Amino acid sequence: MMFIVGLTGGIASGKSTISSYYQSLNIQVIDADVESRLAVEKGEPAYLEIVAHFGKDILQGDGTLNRQRLGEIIFSNEAERNVLNSIVHPDVRRRMDEKQKLAAEAGEKIVILDIPLLFENKLNQTVDRTILVYVDEDVQIDRLMKRNNLSYKHAVNRIKAQMTLKEKIDLADEVINNNGSIEESLQQAKEILKKWNVYPI
Repeated sequence: MMFIVGLTGGIASGKSTISSYYQSLNIQVIDADVESRLAVEKGEPAYLEIVAHFGKDILQGDGTLNRQRLGEIIFSNEAERNVLNSIVHPDVRRRMDEKQKLAAEAGEKIVILDIPLLFENKLNQTVDRTILVYVDEDVQIDRLMKRNNLSYKHAVNRIKAQMTLKEKIDLADEVINNNGSIEESLQQAKEILKKWNVYPI
């Protein structure tokens, strides 16, 4: 039986760093963000639905999505955010299910599903264990402002659009505290797999 781990966090919590580390251990990681980017590429069914709903103002000159413009709309309007999610999420889920099935057929012992909205979308019910990458909110805001060159207000809007990391602590099986150094976080990530007897692979 393949052991399925749900890895989650919040925007700018450092989840991608942990995800990359697990990949470096030759563990297959299926990334919801990667699949969501593929789902909305020009000409894909989800892309066509998004343009039909939001209009051509959200497109760049080459016809691809202007993610920043779309982000400004959905992070300040919950109804529009729900519309976008209802278009994108089912397609992302389908793509991830296909990759998970291929991993099982290939005999993988463990697969990690990297899903930002794991708890929000109740996808924690589809995995064996969950890991949360946690940072304090002030650290999260600071990192997001620097990473995406956002104002304080825009950074807070994006963070508030998700369930808080504090709320997620109670839902997670294990928590990686990412307030410290990268080395400390990676050590925690390794220890969790050892605890579950799935490391080394």
